[in-house]
Amino acid sequence: MSVGAPRTIQNFIGGAFVDPASDEWVDDLDPATGELLHRIPASSAEDVDAAVAAGQRALDGAWGRATAPERADLLDALAGAVQARLEDLAALESLDTGKPIALARKLDIPRAVANLRFFAGAIRQDQTGFQAMDGAFNYTLRRRLGVVGLITPWNLPLYLLTWKVGPALAMGNAVVAKPSELTPLTADALAHIAAEIGAPEGALDVVHGLGPAAGQALVEHPGVAGISFTGGTATGRKVAATSAPAFKKLSLELGGKNPTLVFADADLDAALDGATRAAMANQGEICLCGSRILVERSVFEPFVEGLVDRVRGLVVGDPSDPRTDVGALISTAHRNKVEGYVALAHEEGGEILCGGRRPELDPPFDQGAFFEPTVIVGLPHTCRTATEEIFGPVVTVHPFDDEAEALAMANHVEYGLSASVWTRDLSRAHRVAAALECGMVWVNTWLLRDLRVPFGGMKSSGVGREGGRWSLEFYSEARNVCVAY
Repeated sequence: MSVGAPRTIQNFIGGAFVDPASDEWVDDLDPATGELLHRIPASSAEDVDAAVAAGQRALDGAWGRATAPERADLLDALAGAVQARLEDLAALESLDTGKPIALARKLDIPRAVANLRFFAGAIRQDQTGFQAMDGAFNYTLRRRLGVVGLITPWNLPLYLLTWKVGPALAMGNAVVAKPSELTPLTADALAHIAAEIGAPEGALDVVHGLGPAAGQALVEHPGVAGISFTGGTATGRKVAATSAPAFKKLSLELGGKNPTLVFADADLDAALDGATRAAMANQGEICLCGSRILVERSVFEPFVEGLVDRVRGLVVGDPSDPRTDVGALISTAHRNKVEGYVALAHEEGGEILCGGRRPELDPPFDQGAFFEPTVIVGLPHTCRTATEEIFGPVVTVHPFDDEAEALAMANHVEYGLSASVWTRDLSRAHRVAAALECGMVWVNTWLLRDLRVPFGGMKSSGVGREGGRWSLEFYSEARNVCVAY
C-alpha cells in the first residue's frame, strides 16, 4: 500500500471490491495542491442495499455465531495489520486530509490501533448484570443490534472510523461504513486490510459516496438497526429526523465551539502551550478544538502576547514535511468559509493580531487550501465569530473579571462538547468543571484521552456517548431474564 495507489477506489461489499451500480464517480482532490488524487464511487441506494444484504448474510452465517473471543481476535488482527502499515497509512491520511504527516504519525494512526485493541480487550473483559431477589434471580443478556450504519467525517478519518468499527464488531454486528467523500483513502485501506487478514465476508462493508445519496440511503434503510454519525450539527439534525420515525438506535457526535478558560493563578506557560495546541491542532479541524479562549483580565495582555508569539512560530506548508505544524484545510470551499468568518470578525469590530490571510507558498502548494493561523481580539463574546463553529485555525480571545463571568461566557453558545480549564486552585477546578455545560472537561490539559470514559456532548453537540461500556451498550440491546425458583 502506498501513496501511488490506483486512481479508482471501489466499494467493499460482501468481501469483494466492486464498482458502483450506477458507474458514476466523484473526484477526490489533494487539499494541498488541488490536484486529482482518486475517483471514488458515487454510490446510491442500490449500493447501500447490496451492502446491507451482505451484512445480513454475514449475521446469518459464521460471523453471526462468532464468540466474543473470536470477535476480539478479529479486532486484534486488524490492529496488528494497521500497526504494521503505520507509515503508509500516515502518508495516505496526510495526503487525503492535508494534515501534517507528523500529526498523522503521532495521533491518527496510533489512535486507530489503540481503538481496535481497546475494544478487543473490552469485549474479552465484558461483564453483564446479575441481581438476586426473593425466590428468583435476574441476569442480563446483551445481543447485537444487527446491521449498523457508521457515517464518519473527514477530519480524523481512520481514527474515527475505527472508534466506531471497533465496538460495533466487538458486539457482533455487521458494519456498513460510509466515510466522507473528501477523505476515502484510509477507509479503503482498512477494507483492503480486512480482506487480507480474512475477515468474514460482509462483517465490514464500506460504501463510498455523497451524503445526500449514499449517506441518506444508509440512514433510511429499513435493514439498518442503528446509526452512529460524527459530523456537523446541521447534518446531524437531518440524520436524527430521518432515523426517529423508524426508531433506529442513534448516536450523534456533532459540532463544538469549545472554551479554554485561563485563570490568573494558572501556570501561564503551560496554559499558553495548551491553548495554542487546542486552537490550532489539525488546522483547527477537530470538534474538540478550543476556538474561544477566555482569560482573566489581570493576565489578559501577557497571555495574548505569548499566544501571538507561539502562533506566529507555527510552520505552515507542505503536509509531507515533518517540520510542518499546520497543513492545508480540507478544501478550498472550506477555506472560503474560514476566510468569510475572518471578514465577519472585521465587521464585528475584531482586531486580527496575526494570520487572517492565505500564506505565500511555492508551487504546487500555492494552489492548496492553506490559511494562516489566526488570533482575534476585541470581539464581544456574543458575536457570531465567537459563537458559531468555524472549524479552522482561528481563535478568538476574550477577557473576564471573575469566575461567574467566565462561566456565563463559556456557557453562552448553543454547543456543549468540551472545555479546558487552567488553574492551580483545585477547588475552583472542580467547581468550574461541574458548572460548565458540556460533556467533557479537561483541567490543566487538553485532549488527554482514556478510552474507558464517556465521550460526547450536550445541547447542539450531540446525543449519546461513545467510549468504554457506553459504546458496547450502544451497539447492543440489553435483555433481562428473570428466573423463579
